[in-house]
Amino acid sequence: MAPIDQVHLSFSPQTLALLNSVLGLVMFGVALELKVDDFRLALKSPKALALGLFGHHVLFPAMTYVLIWVLQPLPSIALGMILVSSCPAGHISNFLVHYARGNTALSVSVSALSTVAALVMTPLNFAFWGNLHPITRGLMQQVAMSPWEMLEVIVLLLGLPLVLGMWVAARFPAFAARVRRPMKWLSLLILLGFIVGALAANLQHFLAYINFVVFVVFIHNLLALATGYGLSTALGLPERDRRAITFEMGIQNSGLGLILIFNFFNGLGGMAIVTAWWGIWHIVAGMTLATWWKRRDPLGVAAAEGRA
Repeated sequence: MAPIDQVHLSFSPQTLALLNSVLGLVMFGVALELKVDDFRLALKSPKALALGLFGHHVLFPAMTYVLIWVLQPLPSIALGMILVSSCPAGHISNFLVHYARGNTALSVSVSALSTVAALVMTPLNFAFWGNLHPITRGLMQQVAMSPWEMLEVIVLLLGLPLVLGMWVAARFPAFAARVRRPMKWLSLLILLGFIVGALAANLQHFLAYINFVVFVVFIHNLLALATGYGLSTALGLPERDRRAITFEMGIQNSGLGLILIFNFFNGLGGMAIVTAWWGIWHIVAGMTLATWWKRRDPLGVAAAEGRA
């Protein structure tokens, strides 16, 4: 077994409880921007909604399984890839879609439903693909993680803050409107700080494997973004919907992934550095793509395609 597969970061119960609370705060801030109407609105674009959820929770984990066969990474790095692909959409996807002049309403709907679906799909996907792949099966057996235990943690980290945030937004709309923007930036800063901290704690191992980790995350993320755009194009979705689906597939909730790593895998080195680097890289890649799209009118793209 490679050294990185044996590295574990230990956290005290108090520190772990603090980290869990941080992610709960992040999800509460996200939920302040959600309304029940967002879920109803999703039904107006059933094809795009179905593609977003299918691509995120079914196709991307399956593609990750195949990618691991091709790249043959170390077991803990491979397990980190599977965990990332099993997480719901990252909350910055909505901002990126809006900035890229995509269909923000669709993005919010897919993100919200993706988060709800993740209560079941994240532990299910992780347990299924992690135990199925021979590269990662040994680590899964060592940890002997129960999907039900992960489900319980995810409900506490995602489900309760989501319900509470939506209730506050509906019951106290004026308060929610005042704190929504500060909470968004505070959540982003906290999440980035958490990710950078995880990388710093694994710095020597990250530097030792930097070439491979950067390459793996680049290919993994590019595959997700390209598949989102390619499938939505093949299904004939409007350009604004394509941009939304692209980010919903390519932006993952890496903060949740890191919390799960610290809860169930004692900060396993390869998993931690892959997930933490993903959290930084998908912001870089997402902002680069969003900036490029911002300069291209989606209606103009649609018109050009109609003339082709």
